[in-house]
Amino acid sequence: MNIGEASKASGVSAKMIRYYEETGLIPPAGRTASGYRVYSEQDVHMLRFIRRARDLGFTVDGISELLGLWRDQSRQSADVKRLALDHVADLRRKIADLEDMASTLEALARACHGNDRPDCPILSELEAPCAPTDGAPDRTGAINRFGRG
Repeated sequence: MNIGEASKASGVSAKMIRYYEETGLIPPAGRTASGYRVYSEQDVHMLRFIRRARDLGFTVDGISELLGLWRDQSRQSADVKRLALDHVADLRRKIADLEDMASTLEALARACHGNDRPDCPILSELEAPCAPTDGAPDRTGAINRFGRG
């Protein structure tokens, strides 16, 4: 099947199929004499696997590791479980960070009068200098300044 048919069958856009091929996530597709990509049912099966992993939020690197485990018939399920649980921990950290951001914005919005005057604590907070960090998210920002957290 051609790339359009593989895209439709797998739910992965043709652009992403090309990207996955360029990055080495999937092997290069076979080619017709005229240079068009040709995909097999096995290729579509792999693309569906990739799409499902993307739907679960795995990065390209994570998907690459999952594909390696999927292809390895001597794999240990413990390795797959570890990868999945590590990803769950990453997702939970992201959720906590998003909750912190939402709480900060809610506190700032409550402090804003929302009237016709130019004073705005939201903008004042955004222009305030940031505290130096070690690369980890700062969970003490505006939340603590507004009596929360």
